[in-house]
Amino acid sequence: VQVVESGGGLVQPGGSLRVSCETSGFAFSRSAMSWARRAPGKGLEWVSTIYTDGNTEYTNSVLGRFTISRDNAKNTVYLEMNSLKPEDTAIYYCTIGPFTRDTVVRGQGTQVTVSS
Repeated sequence: VQVVESGGGLVQPGGSLRVSCETSGFAFSRSAMSWARRAPGKGLEWVSTIYTDGNTEYTNSVLGRFTISRDNAKNTVYLEMNSLKPEDTAIYYCTIGPFTRDTVVRGQGTQVTVSS
């Protein structure tokens, strides 16, 4: 199983960024996928999940600003982030399945920094 996040960077408050997660080694199209993040000095926080039927869920703090999507042909999941705030600064990870306390972080993550 391989998970590779990319697309992070430095963006000003109010800006946008799209992060991607390319995967291999498991049945992507039959798996829910989630994004989680770890801010400096804090624990892992669930951000969003997309299910195999396309249904999505978001944590309240990103609702209306972030959009999760998936491309089963490319085994890739995306997180489009708009109206970014400094408190969105974190390392973003994609994970396999719905996010639980037992979720395993497999990738290196991608750093998103929101600062002027």
